[in-house]
Amino acid sequence: MILSFDKQLSEKYHSQSQKIRVLTEGWVDTQIFCPNCGQIKIDRFNNNKPVADFYCSNCKEEYELKSKKDSIGSKIVDGAYRTMIERLSESNNPNFFLLNYDLDKFEVINFLVVPKHFFVPSIIEKRKPLSETARRAGWVGCNILLQNIPQSGKIFFIKNREIEPKEKVISEWKKTLFLRQEKEINAKGWLLDIMNCVERYRGKEFLLNDVYTFENELSIKHPDNKHIKDKIRQQLQVLRDNGYLEFVERGKYRLL
Repeated sequence: MILSFDKQLSEKYHSQSQKIRVLTEGWVDTQIFCPNCGQIKIDRFNNNKPVADFYCSNCKEEYELKSKKDSIGSKIVDGAYRTMIERLSESNNPNFFLLNYDLDKFEVINFLVVPKHFFVPSIIEKRKPLSETARRAGWVGCNILLQNIPQSGKIFFIKNREIEPKEKVISEWKKTLFLRQEKEINAKGWLLDIMNCVERYRGKEFLLNDVYTFENELSIKHPDNKHIKDKIRQQLQVLRDNGYLEFVERGKYRLL
């Protein structure tokens, strides 16, 4: 895997946005493997595909590419808010490739994938409607809040210009595939919230009482639930049963 863009791809374009698009898409097209099945190369959709940019001809996973200069930051600008919310419950909602680039050196700094099973309403931020004088007056866009996604949902191929082993990328992808079994958005949101809590103890064993310290935070997110501690225990059991964490002894867990 090489980190540099093929600058020749953009020579015939004058618009900076067009140049970035062809450079980043060209790089992904030649360098990135499918994190789901490991196929050495993914394919590019025709430009008339409404949502996804790439797909795997072997396992049929689809991917949408988002690119950002200098740093990834805490949020990514996306399209229409209503469309994104509607897509969350659809089986063909694509996974997201996020590419962070250095335009001075024409190379990739970070590249990661966010699997589609991490997308729930709590990571989608509604932007203000466009002003009445705008060409699309009243249109409402959205941002993807990266800080609300558990670390296990941000799988790096390249991190700070360092290439991660292919086996590690595929292993991290497979680790959270159990989330696709949960079709109900609110239930999945609960699992992701607990994952966010326990990941703060990454590399450590933690106690049930440690997770209870997030009770107030979770009650704000889920105001209709009056039995937060019971829900915490339930979700920890689900995560344990799916191999995300390990039960050490009564009231004690280890994040795998």
